[in-house]
Amino acid sequence: MAGEPQADCLFCKIVSGSIPATVVRETETTVAFRDINPQAPTHVLVIPKVHYPDAASLAAAEPQITADLLREAGEVAADDKVDSTGYRVVFNTGPGAGQTVFHAHAHVLGGRGLDWPPG
Repeated sequence: MAGEPQADCLFCKIVSGSIPATVVRETETTVAFRDINPQAPTHVLVIPKVHYPDAASLAAAEPQITADLLREAGEVAADDKVDSTGYRVVFNTGPGAGQTVFHAHAHVLGGRGLDWPPG
């Protein structure tokens, strides 16, 4: 059922505390933690505590939680002091876009030049 924790979801397990993560922020609706394979000096994932497979399904079902997630992305950038130099918020949707965990999440990247296109 959408929104409910999924037993086989890595991020649901991080939310429940059954898998450890380096949590940098937590709110009633979100958890932010450092990526285990960072692509920039600041690389933090911000996830909703509710389970939806991608950002679009989260936004359609839970617009307030989607807003919470984006607000927390900005707070992560401020905490890591990349808000004034620039940062990127990325949502990968589907395997072709590089999504490997099918629980909506935003990547907050900063602390180095982030030319476009990435790579």
